[in-house]
Amino acid sequence: MIETDAINLLTSSGCSPNVVEHCKTVARYARKIALDINRCAQKRGTSIKVDVDAVFLGGLLHDIGRSKTHGIDHAVKGARIALENGLGDKIVNIIERHIGAGITGEEAVAFGLPARDYLPVTLEEKIVAHADNLVSGSMVGTMDELVLSLKEKQFDEKIIKRFIELKNEIDSMVC
Repeated sequence: MIETDAINLLTSSGCSPNVVEHCKTVARYARKIALDINRCAQKRGTSIKVDVDAVFLGGLLHDIGRSKTHGIDHAVKGARIALENGLGDKIVNIIERHIGAGITGEEAVAFGLPARDYLPVTLEEKIVAHADNLVSGSMVGTMDELVLSLKEKQFDEKIIKRFIELKNEIDSMVC
């Protein structure tokens, strides 16, 4: 699938123009992070290799579930849409695990989601989740702004810590 196909899938699924623009911004920012990680890994001689195409496509499609709902379950519904459209596990998992800095099985039950972990596992999943965390609308913000917003919304400290740990993990791979 190429970029135009992904954008067509977003629109044909019913995503609003604002959601499509948000997805484009997340995809571009996530691709930049992935390219930076690959460049730094090569420079450092490490074996890290991010699938940049999966990051970009996953970033484009991460909010496809918003065509059905704007609730937290948009990730689960989006993963279902991706499966129905023949997308592979790598993209489906990026979509399903992009919410916040991930959601534990216990938290999922409390949010009314199917009981399982929605924590990003692969580097590609983590990059898209992190990029999405920093993009509001079509603007890339800062981690300080994100943390302030989470505190204002009275997120639990352990959840805020998960956002910070995800950022730190990504930052540790960029030179």
